This record gives sequence, structure tokens and C-alpha cells, in this order.
Amino acid sequence: MSKWEIVRRYILLCVGLMIMATGIAFSIKADLGTTPISSVPFVFSEFTPVSVGVATVLMNLAFVVLQVLILRRDFQPIQLMQIPVSFLFGFSTDVALGLISGITVTDTGEQWLLCILGVLLVGLGVACEVTANVVVAAGEGLVLAITTALKRRWDVHFPTIKISFDVTLVVISLTLSLLFVGGMRGVGLGTVAAALLVGLTAKCMARPMGWVNRRVLMGLPRRISVDDAALAPVAA
Repeated sequence: MSKWEIVRRYILLCVGLMIMATGIAFSIKADLGTTPISSVPFVFSEFTPVSVGVATVLMNLAFVVLQVLILRRDFQPIQLMQIPVSFLFGFSTDVALGLISGITVTDTGEQWLLCILGVLLVGLGVACEVTANVVVAAGEGLVLAITTALKRRWDVHFPTIKISFDVTLVVISLTLSLLFVGGMRGVGLGTVAAALLVGLTAKCMARPMGWVNRRVLMGLPRRISVDDAALAPVAA
């Protein structure tokens, strides 16, 4: 992988993070419940002076520390890139929330419109992150670390741990909300919609993002002729 391809991949990652942050901002604005991983920072921001973005950074930093503690020698130093990624994501979330602060929501239909828009944007952002393939988000990194540790003793798989992780985050959000906010905040039907549709949206983007990977990131030609293929060197 050339240095320019790595640069392009990190640019795509940054674009994906900003798209995801915008989607989360829309889901928060809809007030129907945000994504599981954003529910904890949102609720935390409800009873502290800390913004959603700053709370997101703090949570992700905690995730990185937990990865180091779980994996120990198996922790890959490249995953420390999760730290600047977390700062960018948190900053982008606060910026996006500020940009859409003037939007007024007057009925349930508008709430769902913003919610679905948010879910679609988060799914697109996830697709960009996966296609960039340079560093995982801190949340996914923690899930991978837990899966790796548990696999040493039990037959567990990433999807199972991921579901358990998301459920745990929702339970934490509900607990904090009921204890400190006095009601259910950050978790609702929008959370269910996000759980069901974010992955589906990212999957639907597989074909166009595959084109981005080949043409933009890897810089492959649009079409290889038979003559070009014959002249191409054969890998040893």
C-alpha cells in the first residue's frame, strides 16, 4: 500500500466520521432515541456541563484504555490512532449539533424524518469507515478486544459480543437517565431503528463503496483490456 493510498484512506475515514457525526446530530435532534453507542454520551451531557462531543471523546478514550488492559501485549500500537479519531468524531458531533440547532421539530412526522435521515447518514459513515480500512472505531475496537480475550476459553463470535455490548450501553444510558435526569432520555424507538437499519444501510452501500475502494483509494483503472492483462507481470 503506497503512502498516497494510505493518505486517501485516512481522508475517507475522516469524511465518514463527519458524516456519522452529522447523522447522530440529526438523531439527537429528532428526540426519538439515538444510536446505542451515542446514547451514553448524550445522557451524560444531559446532567453535566459536558457537551455530547466531549462526552463522546471521554467514553472513547476509556474504550481505548480498556482495550490495552484486555489485550496487553497483543494490543497493536496502530490502534492508538483511535485517540485522534475519537477527538475528530467528538468535535464533529458538537459542530453538527450547532449547525442544526436552528431546526425546529413540530410533530412526530418531522421527528421520524430527522431520525431516518440520521440513521441513513450513520450507515453511510460506517460504510466509509469500513471501506477506509485503516483503524477501527474505539467502540468496535473494544468489542474486538473482548471477543479475542473470550475466544481463548469459549467459542464466541464478534456479532454476539457486539449485540451484548450495545445492549449494555443502552442499559447504562437508561440507568443514568432515570437516576440523574428523572426520565427516559436518549433511548427510544429511534434507538431500535438505528439498531435495525444502520447495518442494513452500510450493507446496501457495499457496491458503490467497492467502486470507491478500487477507483479512488487503490487507483485501479476502470477497465483492464485483454492485451494489458497479458502484459501485466505475474506475481511470484
